Amino acid sequence: MVAEDAVPVGRGAPARRRWGRARRGAADLDALSTGRRIAAVLRGGLAGPGVTAAARALRGLLDADAIGLGGLHGAMTWAGRPVDAGAAGRLAERALAADSRAAAGELVAVPLHARGELAGVLVVAGAVPSRAVREAALWVGEALDRARLEESAGVAEQAELRALRAEISPHFVYNSLTAIASFVRSDPERARDLMLDFAEYTRHSLARHGDYTTVAGEFRAIEAYLALARAVLGERLRVQVRIAPEILPVALPFLVLQPLVENAVRHGVELPGGSGLVQVSGEADGTECLIAVEDDGPGMDPDFAAAVLAGRGSPGRLGLVNVDRRLRTVFGAGYGLVIETASGAGTRVLLRLPRFQPGVVAS
Repeated sequence: MVAEDAVPVGRGAPARRRWGRARRGAADLDALSTGRRIAAVLRGGLAGPGVTAAARALRGLLDADAIGLGGLHGAMTWAGRPVDAGAAGRLAERALAADSRAAAGELVAVPLHARGELAGVLVVAGAVPSRAVREAALWVGEALDRARLEESAGVAEQAELRALRAEISPHFVYNSLTAIASFVRSDPERARDLMLDFAEYTRHSLARHGDYTTVAGEFRAIEAYLALARAVLGERLRVQVRIAPEILPVALPFLVLQPLVENAVRHGVELPGGSGLVQVSGEADGTECLIAVEDDGPGMDPDFAAAVLAGRGSPGRLGLVNVDRRLRTVFGAGYGLVIETASGAGTRVLLRLPRFQPGVVAS
């Protein structure tokens, strides 16, 4: 007879297996959490401020006596019990020189790679399984990969911004100053206002401080540019600007709106014998804002517009490619430019961006 509160033997084994799987699952979650921490603190690389935190996290994960992390040059960073620094250093040099694992007693050194290149070395002290050491080295290498990719993206973004700033047309500058000079005697007040517009336009275009501005800041530069363009083109250029006040504080990268307006004037109005209307509008759309720049100029073939955004179009429209890439870098692949156009039907460029994005703050 089996007592009512007894558990049959046949049910005990699955219960124990489930408990074993639960413990392994908790360990896996701890490992994933540690991996995320390592990736976060190693954004500055093996010479950055997060190396000590990464070494501590690895030591806890591997249950090692000590963990050392070092780059290709300079001293190693250690976490854990004291080790023979001389022996550890010589072992690390051997691993780096041979680009392979080196061991001496309970010290193991494994080279670290980032983007296929030798980047540093991991030294583990203690009775840690070889497989665990290899996996830890792979984790650190992947964290360094991400760090280098983020650094490369940042460098590329700054290079693209410098390229946009370098695109100020000498022809436009010359024409603007000529227009200002023409009013010095006949209308000195207008000449003064245009000179202030020119100062605002160049100040914003050549600004070196900070990565972000606001919609309001970008539109101040746009208004200055349009005032100068009207002085140069006269009645050939008509302008309409309608911006909802609630989007004025929205932060966005420098020089993402101004190039769109300049492109509309240059390709929609400024052509020989050309004239037309440039419209700029902006409104809130839930948690996002939508900004449109439109001209009623000659437009372009939609396939050519797609090639422009893919970087295969006219060199004169590189500003659009630049803006599109920087928007996607800052806000994600779901954002960027949309071009609506057809031959003989004008061009409308749409820009959608979030009204708030963590880390995007105007300076």
